[in-house]
Amino acid sequence: MNFANTPSFANQGLQPGSRLLLCVLASLALLVGDSQYGLMEKARDAVSVVLYPLQRAANVPLNLAMQAGDYFTAQAALKHENDALRERDLVQSSHLMRMSALEKELQQLRRVNALAAQPSYAGVVAEVLYTGRDPFSYRLIIDKGSDSGIASGQAVIDENGLIGQVTRVQPLSAEVTQVINRNFTVPVMIERTGHRALLYGFGGGVEVRYLPISTDIRENDLLVTSGIDGVYLQGIPVARVKQIDRLGGAAFARVRSEAIAGVQSSRFVVIMPNRHPPLAAIPAPPAAASKSDKKSP
Repeated sequence: MNFANTPSFANQGLQPGSRLLLCVLASLALLVGDSQYGLMEKARDAVSVVLYPLQRAANVPLNLAMQAGDYFTAQAALKHENDALRERDLVQSSHLMRMSALEKELQQLRRVNALAAQPSYAGVVAEVLYTGRDPFSYRLIIDKGSDSGIASGQAVIDENGLIGQVTRVQPLSAEVTQVINRNFTVPVMIERTGHRALLYGFGGGVEVRYLPISTDIRENDLLVTSGIDGVYLQGIPVARVKQIDRLGGAAFARVRSEAIAGVQSSRFVVIMPNRHPPLAAIPAPPAAASKSDKKSP
C-alpha cells in the first residue's frame, strides 16, 4: 500500500501559532464583551441550571454523612439527658416518699402530744421501736421504761383508741401487749346502750364472746372501755362491731369487731398512768414493836 499521498492530520488546518492567536483574540473579545455588555450572563445562567443537579448530587454523600453524624450525636445526647432525668426522678421520688412519711409521723406525734396534754389522758409519750421477736404475739417495744416512770399494767393508747397494756418493763424500754393478742381481754361496754361485755383478742383481731343472744347490739356499734377493772379509764374507744352471728339454738351471739387504734401502724403512743397506784407497805403498830423489844434479851 502506498502511504505517500495519504494526508496527515498534523498538517491539516491552521498552524498552532495561528490557533493560539485566534484563541487569545476570542478570549479577549469574550472578556470585553462580557464585562462591557454582559454577553455571557445568560450563558452562565443556563450552564448553572444545567449543572445544579450535578452539584446537588455531588453534595449528597457529604450531607448524608453530616446528617448521620448529627443523628447519632443527638441520640447520644438524648440518651444521656434521659438517664440523668430518670436518675433525678428516682432521687426526687425517694425524697418525696421520705417527706410524706415524715409528715405523717409529725402529724401523728402532734395528735398524740395533744392527747397526752389533756388532763383525762395525761401520760408519757413514747415511740414504737420495733415489734416482738414473734410476729404472731402482737407485742410492741417502746422507747420508755422504768427510768421514765413506766410500770407494768399501764394502759397504752394512741390518738384513735386503746392499743394495749404494758406487760414487761426494763430501765430504758418496755413491752406492750396489743389488744389483738390472743391472750388479751378488755372489759368493754356498748357505748349506745351501756351494756357491758368482754372483748377478747384472737391473734390479729378482736371479738366479743359470751354475749347473750338477746343483747341489743348492732353493726357499727362502738365498744369502749367500761372502767370496771380499775386499769382502763372509762370511755376509751377499743373496737367497732363489724358482724353479728346469732345462730339458732345457741345461747351466745358471736360478735366480730375491728380494733379502732392503729395496732399495726401507730408510731407514737401514750402510756397512761395507773388508775390505782400500788399500796405502800403498812408499818407495824407501835405497841407490837414495843412488845417485841421487851421479849428480846
